[in-house]
Amino acid sequence: MKLIVNRDAMLEALAKVQSVVSTKTTIPVLSNVLFTAEKGRLLLSSTDLEVSVQTEVAADVSKTGSTTLPAKRIFSVIRELPPHDLELEVDDNHVASISCGNAFFKIVGLGPDDFPPIPEPDSEQAFTLDQGALRQMLKTVHYAASNDETRYVLNGVLFSFIDQKLTLVATDGRRLALTETELEYPEDAEQELVVPSKTIHELIRNLDGEGELRLAAAGNQAVFDLGGMQIITKLIDGTFPNYRQVVPAACEERVALDRESLLAAVRRVALVTNEQSNSVKLSFLENALEIVTVTPDVGEAREQLPIKYSGKEVTIAFNPEFMMAPLKVLESDEVFLELTDELSPGVLKSDISFLYVIMPMRLQ
Repeated sequence: MKLIVNRDAMLEALAKVQSVVSTKTTIPVLSNVLFTAEKGRLLLSSTDLEVSVQTEVAADVSKTGSTTLPAKRIFSVIRELPPHDLELEVDDNHVASISCGNAFFKIVGLGPDDFPPIPEPDSEQAFTLDQGALRQMLKTVHYAASNDETRYVLNGVLFSFIDQKLTLVATDGRRLALTETELEYPEDAEQELVVPSKTIHELIRNLDGEGELRLAAAGNQAVFDLGGMQIITKLIDGTFPNYRQVVPAACEERVALDRESLLAAVRRVALVTNEQSNSVKLSFLENALEIVTVTPDVGEAREQLPIKYSGKEVTIAFNPEFMMAPLKVLESDEVFLELTDELSPGVLKSDISFLYVIMPMRLQ
């Protein structure tokens, strides 16, 4: 194969595909990116057998063909080249010669025959989503997914297409994040998919603030077509828990809180927690919220925030990391914390269609 391609365009394409490449694999070709030169374009593909990414870049192709080149190495080389067009030529032994300005490299690759075929789910049903809106929705829930491999069905985000809504849910059993939006689709298209966390991170990284994407699923595979880039993923098998049962039906107290002030206060107080004593205590008093932690052999911290509150006094303890996670990604100035007592879950809400259920910890 032989072609000329813009260095910046090539670098951008490599950045999209190289992030899913496995650095620890017993299959050498999985450490490589598949380069396929066709008329007028260069197609780049990578996979770890769970998630695959494909993208393309315009190229002046004088000889079609395909090869695989080591992902990290070729990305490092292209990144250091001057911002000019580069020439890529691959011989019959899959040795790539790269010329750009006064720079010249030779990179040893592998043949494409052992590169796993990229799956192409065949589905007549597809959902059209706004890229910017989906990216923001994913950011508001993804952190709550579990990383416990023994609870595999929780190692991702649920996409629920039910009742003309898209509902995204993530939970690890100790907290649950949910957001939803209205979406039109045929009734016979209703379905639920659990998308792995690695795929979710790729989507957040690559979704644009503008434009649409097309999501199609069939069997245990799904394709997110971002236009010029496709993310193909295996779906997580299993039944996602009934998340509606986790959300408290009612609460006794509802408190409005300044999001940034609450985040900053919890972050400061959490500085004196440790792995053995990883909780902060929130006491809701008349027009005041007191945040306290006392950690043996470490120290204690205390901070008080002025709030508008005239309900009963409630004291409850939460994991500070769990408390801060949604506060970091929400964009609203104000959040609302719904409480009943020290043993019942707290529910954090915002001015968007979002809720976050967090289980309390034992008061110390």
